[in-house]
Amino acid sequence: MPPLAFHLTWTTHGSWLHGDERNWVEKGVPGIQLPDAKRKADAASKLAEAPVELTTEQRRIVEQTVRDHCRIRGWCLHALHVGTVHIHLVVTADSRPEEVMNQLKAWTSRRLSDHAGLHDPVAKKAGRKRWWTEHGSTKWINDPQYLQNVIIYVKEKQ
Repeated sequence: MPPLAFHLTWTTHGSWLHGDERNWVEKGVPGIQLPDAKRKADAASKLAEAPVELTTEQRRIVEQTVRDHCRIRGWCLHALHVGTVHIHLVVTADSRPEEVMNQLKAWTSRRLSDHAGLHDPVAKKAGRKRWWTEHGSTKWINDPQYLQNVIIYVKEKQ
C-alpha cells in the first residue's frame, strides 16, 4: 500500500553543520549527536561556498517554484514552509520521496540562480553552485492522524 504522504525537510547550504549547537545527526550513527565546536569548525572550513540564508524574495521564489512543480507533476501539496535556512513540506506523490526532494531542490536551485542573474554559461560557472545541502529528511507517512499532525506542524509551528 502506498504511503499517504511524505514529510520532506532540507536545509540551505552550510546552515546546519555537523557539530552544530542545535544538535545534529550523522549517517550510520544512531541518535541525535551533541554539539561539538571543533567538529563544527572543521565542517565549516570544508564548505565549498558561503552558507546560504534565504532572503524574503528568495523564499517567495522557492515557495512558488515548489507549488508550481507539485501542480505540474500532479502531486498533492498538503503543507509548505520555506524558512530562511530550511524547508518543510508534506506532499503526496507517485514517486519515491528522494526523487520528489531532488526534483524540488533542482528546480528551486534553477530559479534562485536565475533570480541571482546566473543565466549564461560563464555566469553560472562563476556564480553559486550550491543552494541546498546534499540530502535531507524523507519521512513516510502511513497514518491519517500523523498526517494531520505533521500538516499542523509545518503550517503553524515553524
